Amino acid sequence: MNDAYQIVQLDQPAWEIIGGGIQEYNIQQTWDDHARSLCFVLQGPDREIVGGVIGATYWEWLHVDLMWLREDHRGRGYGHQLLEMAEVEARKRGARYAYLDTFDFQAPEFYKKYGYEVFGVLEDFPSGHTRYFMKKQL
Repeated sequence: MNDAYQIVQLDQPAWEIIGGGIQEYNIQQTWDDHARSLCFVLQGPDREIVGGVIGATYWEWLHVDLMWLREDHRGRGYGHQLLEMAEVEARKRGARYAYLDTFDFQAPEFYKKYGYEVFGVLEDFPSGHTRYFMKKQL
């Protein structure tokens, strides 16, 4: 190892440098992923955001990163609409598949209802619970 270099801890992650570096490397190994974020939100009449979905499309996949609805808006079809809108937008961008992860105390049954299948399970994360990794062909 070169003594001129040192490893230091940062309070704020260097996302631009590290993320940019890995993206550049990935493109060299495969092809340009044409990554694009997407976000749909549910707003009330006062423009308050009471739910939404955040994700990204790349390499013909949709990654559903975050999806949430305030509890008093669940069970009304908004979650399905948000997920469907994300999937429709992803298809327009050329995505053929989608993936996400969720916990047993969140929404695995919701996602199964709309065609997602479990492809991986992480037990005891957090302790006493299960994390599910799910995918769907769009």
